[in-house]
Amino acid sequence: MKIRKIALGLLAVLVVAGVAGWFSLDKETRGLLATLPTNRDVLFWSQPQRDAAFRALDRLSVLAKWHVVPAGGTPSPLPPGPSLKLPVDVDTYMAGQRSAALLIVHDGKLRLERYGLGFDAGGRWTSFSMAKSVTSTLVGAALRDGTIKSMDDKVSDYVPEMKGSAYDDVSVRQLLTMTSGVKWNEDYADPNSDVAKFNNHKPEEGVDALVSYMRKLPREAPAGTRWLYSTGETNLVGVLLGAATKKPLATYLSEKIWVPAGMEQQATWILNRTGKEISGCCIQAASRDYARLGLFIMNGARVNGQSIVPDGWLAEATTTRTDIGRPRDSPPDRPGFFHSRMRQRLRLKATACVPTKRLGSPSRTPAP
Repeated sequence: MKIRKIALGLLAVLVVAGVAGWFSLDKETRGLLATLPTNRDVLFWSQPQRDAAFRALDRLSVLAKWHVVPAGGTPSPLPPGPSLKLPVDVDTYMAGQRSAALLIVHDGKLRLERYGLGFDAGGRWTSFSMAKSVTSTLVGAALRDGTIKSMDDKVSDYVPEMKGSAYDDVSVRQLLTMTSGVKWNEDYADPNSDVAKFNNHKPEEGVDALVSYMRKLPREAPAGTRWLYSTGETNLVGVLLGAATKKPLATYLSEKIWVPAGMEQQATWILNRTGKEISGCCIQAASRDYARLGLFIMNGARVNGQSIVPDGWLAEATTTRTDIGRPRDSPPDRPGFFHSRMRQRLRLKATACVPTKRLGSPSRTPAP
């Protein structure tokens, strides 16, 4: 009887400890644990798994690993402005789009801030492909710093493991604009596509996982003659950028943008299986800091009056390089350096931040 009482007492203690531990977690982590994905293939998660995980990818290391992007101690002002009247029901629109946040900044003032899906201003949401624009801006910073010598340098000048591959004759410019001519399949619904397979690729001993995968791809067209959307290529840009700066991308982002631009919260950047930031994806940041990022770019990427990128970089970054089979300036993409979701307006999957100098009719294009 005494042993039974002791056992029941221990069980009660464990239950109480478990309940206390559960409620000590933040709501994002609790939501993630309640719908924890059974695999790491984000493309094939269910909608409830996505809703829970996209706000908490940096909560459980069993799901993903990350580097922290430190913020500075003094956030840049983001003062409220007059309430913005829109000819749409914002809550209904956001519910239809499954949007977690919508911010509109006008003349430096936050005129609309609305949240959905149980998300709020204190959380971090993953950027997905908007990170491509952050990576390209950091390339501009490295070019101005001199760690990247020229946009016409070859990829293999910085990533020697690419020598002898289809990327050996590809320039930094062509890689950044996705005009390498190398074969790639970005079909998110196809489990055999490159975009579905490369994150699970097992690399050779001592070789970066992404480099190992990309250097096996065949050429399909002459470099510079064809645009093809490729997350793999922006990821390779990140490898090149890290080799040039000799710093993790998270550190370089903190030094060049996150601290000097006055971000309010730290961000995180998800890593690939060999421990490098996935530069075509997966920065986790607060919604207001995405808005600050948009303002930073709109104002010329300036720190203390000096741009962190070369003169003319942002204009060149939004200039069409080669025909993509659509009318010029048509959505969704034009092959400049910037990903289309951060051109003139900053629009994110599930988080939309819209810095603008003037307000006209609202866009009829659904947020991606």
